[in-house]
Amino acid sequence: MFSIFKKKTKKAELCFTTDIHCHIVPGVDDGSPDVGTSVELVERMKGWGINRIIASPHVTQEAFENTPETIAPALAALKSGLDAKGVDVELSHSAEYRIDEFFMAQLEAGNVVALPGNYLLVENSFLQEPWDLDKTLFDLKVRGYKPILAHPERYYYYYGKRGRYDELHNVGTLFQINMLSLAGYYGKDEKMIAEYLLEKGYVDFIGTDLHRHAHADAIDAYLASKDYRKIAPKLHLLNDKL
Repeated sequence: MFSIFKKKTKKAELCFTTDIHCHIVPGVDDGSPDVGTSVELVERMKGWGINRIIASPHVTQEAFENTPETIAPALAALKSGLDAKGVDVELSHSAEYRIDEFFMAQLEAGNVVALPGNYLLVENSFLQEPWDLDKTLFDLKVRGYKPILAHPERYYYYYGKRGRYDELHNVGTLFQINMLSLAGYYGKDEKMIAEYLLEKGYVDFIGTDLHRHAHADAIDAYLASKDYRKIAPKLHLLNDKL
């Protein structure tokens, strides 16, 4: 005899509780446009088991020339919005720094906000690798930073030169992949390379890269998939070093 009561299915959660790469600070980049949307996104993140968010607004020449002074009031507004809704989450910020002239100027001016432990999330251009990438990464290490290359699985110019991943990781450049890449949101190639880097043992950090509700929908669908259950053990505790 079948029970008339359906067995309650446990909601799938992420295998990490700290997110170091998301764009939920309202109105500062191409992520959340306002406090209301940001609060909704954080509520969805809480549903995945995230209880600590180190937001990473874009810092990019011309497009998003953010500084601590532009980010701080937007972050404060978000904290007020979360408090008003009773959303309990540990919230702070660093940034996702595009390696360009604006970043180098901010570095010299002392306007760079690192992650705990002096980790620093940096990204390449999507068009080509910065010509001085190796020197920049070395100089960051000399300054005491621990550079994390954001979403290396999204740089198509590495796909046919996978040895470049070896070179970068072997000299101490840390890699952070996106949940959206694993979910296939960007495309098959990005998913394949993200899984390849996991297999190589090159993934040091993971982030959602959450910008909007469509991203959250894609992550929800991925968390409910067999594909995620298969790969989840490899993601366990990745961000716990922070």
